[in-house]
Amino acid sequence: MADNKTKTSLFDFFLLSMFLVGLCLAPVPSSAQGQKLSFGLNGQFKILQVADMHYANGASTWCKDVRLSQLFQCSDLNTTAFMTRVIALEKPDLIVFTGDNIYGYDVKDAVKSMDAAFAPAIASKIPWVAVLGNHDQESKLTRQELMNYIVKLPNTFSQVNPPEAAHYIDGFGNYNLEIHGVAESSLQEKSLLNLYFLDSGDYSSVPSIKGYDWIKTSQQLWYNQTSKRLQREYNEEPSPQQGTAPGLAYFHIPLPEFANFDTKSATKGVRQEATGSAKINSGFFTTLVARGDVKSVFVGHDHVNDFCGELQGVNLCYGGGFGYHAYGKTGWARRARIVVADLNKKGTGSWGDIKSIQTWKRLDDEQLSVIDAQMLWTNSPSRSGV
Repeated sequence: MADNKTKTSLFDFFLLSMFLVGLCLAPVPSSAQGQKLSFGLNGQFKILQVADMHYANGASTWCKDVRLSQLFQCSDLNTTAFMTRVIALEKPDLIVFTGDNIYGYDVKDAVKSMDAAFAPAIASKIPWVAVLGNHDQESKLTRQELMNYIVKLPNTFSQVNPPEAAHYIDGFGNYNLEIHGVAESSLQEKSLLNLYFLDSGDYSSVPSIKGYDWIKTSQQLWYNQTSKRLQREYNEEPSPQQGTAPGLAYFHIPLPEFANFDTKSATKGVRQEATGSAKINSGFFTTLVARGDVKSVFVGHDHVNDFCGELQGVNLCYGGGFGYHAYGKTGWARRARIVVADLNKKGTGSWGDIKSIQTWKRLDDEQLSVIDAQMLWTNSPSRSGV
């Protein structure tokens, strides 16, 4: 037992050391807030979605739903190793954590658990953002306190709430990011891809409604106003563009509309559990369809669902369970979702607006296998104005 405790202590010290090195080498948090995200010189912007890490206490936290041969060698450090590997291989432009980043019931210190959970992203110096799930706040920190801490970490573009809506919006962790055209191109000041992040809450606070929370009217109002503003800017001088810049939305709890799909009816991926949505429908899907800019919604929460299905022109996609302290399915690999937006190549060698958005998943196996590659949206003439 003494040897095991020594190994655990060494692992914890190593993980903490990696995190502290990342803190020292990375830019100060305020610099991230003033930076601009842009498409790369290759005309691409790549996003890594990490869903449901359920991080707890590092090496002392055992894994769930793994093979017996793995059980006594598996901990939160497997989640850390998976993230480190997939970041190194995919080299994303942005990392998105879609909630249940830590598992509040089991953590001894929420701050230390968050530090360890986000450590690979911070050490990579790649921009990253996070929203909260229904388990993050089940320790000693409230949702507001959690977001207040997250936004101070290095390299994050996370926000507690949008300044223009902070006085009325529900939740903590509602914000948007603009992804501009390639640097030194005619579209470098235009947002060609708009990302929306929302706090889908935890549990209903309405006594007569049991179960999970939902995206509120105030959040939908903010999204609607922000989408309209971004469309005006997209169509204005300089370099006015036609139609609407596509958008992607990220949050934790799935919308009730995810229940429309099973393994057979989904475009790609599988359903292996029921959709854990709110008991009521707050109408956010209808709001998205009415606005028309969001082409895909990405959620977590239901760990062994990883499908995408298209409904009314909107792709509804699960990330698939990432973390080893989260429940899963024995023999079903943990996974991450990648999304890539590609720009149109102009004849002059410069880059134009978005040509397509595609996705695939990486499995935590020896090869980091790719599965379920699919096209989510293409800017064809018939859809350019959608």
